[in-house]
Amino acid sequence: MEGSKTALLSTNKLLLIAGTGWLFDAMDVGLLSFILAALKQDWGLTPSQLGWIGSVNSIGMAVGAFLFGIYADKKGRKSAFLFTLLMFSIASGLSAFAWGLGSLLVLRFFIGMGLGGELPVASTLVSESVEPEVRGRIVVLLESFWAVGWILAALIAYFLIPLPAVGWRGAMILCAIPAFYALYLRFNLPDSQSYQHQNSHAQTEPVIKKIQSLLSNSFRRQTIMLWIVWFCVVFSYYGMFLWLPSVMMLKGFDMVKSFGYILMMTLAQLPGYFTVAWLIERVGRKWVLIAYLLGTLISAYLFGIADSINQLLISGALLSFFNLGAWGAMYAYTPEQYSTNIRATGAGMAASIGRIGGILGPLMVGFLMANQVGVSMIFALFSLSILVAILAILLLGKETKQTRLL
Repeated sequence: MEGSKTALLSTNKLLLIAGTGWLFDAMDVGLLSFILAALKQDWGLTPSQLGWIGSVNSIGMAVGAFLFGIYADKKGRKSAFLFTLLMFSIASGLSAFAWGLGSLLVLRFFIGMGLGGELPVASTLVSESVEPEVRGRIVVLLESFWAVGWILAALIAYFLIPLPAVGWRGAMILCAIPAFYALYLRFNLPDSQSYQHQNSHAQTEPVIKKIQSLLSNSFRRQTIMLWIVWFCVVFSYYGMFLWLPSVMMLKGFDMVKSFGYILMMTLAQLPGYFTVAWLIERVGRKWVLIAYLLGTLISAYLFGIADSINQLLISGALLSFFNLGAWGAMYAYTPEQYSTNIRATGAGMAASIGRIGGILGPLMVGFLMANQVGVSMIFALFSLSILVAILAILLLGKETKQTRLL
C-alpha cells in the first residue's frame, strides 16, 4: 500500500513538472495566433507575411523534433528535456524585443526548435516512467496542460494585448519569465529507468542505424502510419488555430470581440482532454483517436460554413474539444509504437514530419486568403486532411493499450 502511494506521488510529481513546461509552450503557441492579428494592425503585414511567421515556427519545430529526438536516445531524456526548455525560454523572451519581421522570424525559429524538441521527448519520458495500466491516461493528462496554456494565452490576449502599456510585446515577456521556473523544477527530475537500464548500449549506436530501424520490417507499418497521421493532424491544427482570430475578424468581428469568442471556444479543450483520459484505458488508443479525429473533421467543416455567432461558437467549441482530445490520444499512442532504443527518435521523427504539415498549413491559408478563397473552402480542405489521417489509422494502426514497453 505504501509503495503504491509513493508511486502515485512520484507519477503526480512527474506529471506536474513535465506539465508546467508543456503549459508555457502552449501559452507561446496560443499567443502567437493572437499576436498575428495584432501584428497585422501594428506592422501592417500582409496575409502571406503573417503566414510565414506561423510557418517558420513550424520549421524550427521540425528541426527540433528531429534533432532532439535523436539526442534524447543518445544522451538521455532529461538532458534533452532541459536543453529544449532553456532554448525556448530565452528565444521567447527575446522575441518581445523584435524590431521587425526579419528579427521576429529568426527568434520564432529558435522558439520552434525548443518547442518541437520538447514535446516528443516529454511524452517519451512520461511514457517510460509510469505503469502500463495508467500510461495512456497520464500522457493524455500531460497533454491537457496544453489546454491550460491556451486558456491563459486567450486570457492574456483578451485582457492585456489590447492595452497600450502591454501589447503583444508585454504578452511575450509574461510567457517567457515563468518558463524559467519550469526549467528550475526539472533539474531534480530523474531520467526514465527504461532508458537507464535498457538503452545504455544505444548511446554508441550510429544515428543512421536508428533511423533505418524505423523503416525496418519490425517498425515500417507503424512508422508510415504515424508519419501520415502526424502530417495531416499538424497541417490542419496549425492551419486552423493559428488563423482562428484572423478568421473571426474576417467574419466581421473586431479584434477584442474575436479574442473573447476564442477564449470561450478554448475552454472546450479541457473536457476534450479529460474525456480522452477517461476513455483511452477503457476503449484503447486506436479507436479513441479515430473517434476524436472524426469529430474534428465534422466540426472543422461546420465552422467553415458557420455564418452566425451561435454557429461559430458551437462549432468552434466542438473543434477545440475534438481536435485537442485527438492530440492527447496521438501523444499517448506514438511512443508505444517503438522499442526503448529508438523510441525518442521515432517519436521525434513523427513529430518532425508533422511539423512539415505545420509549415504548409499556415502558408496555404495565407495564400488562399490572399487569392480570395472562401473560409468554407479552406476548412473543407482541412476536413479532407483529417479524413486521410483516419484512413491511415484504420488501415495501418494497431492497438497498444496497456502493453509493456520493451
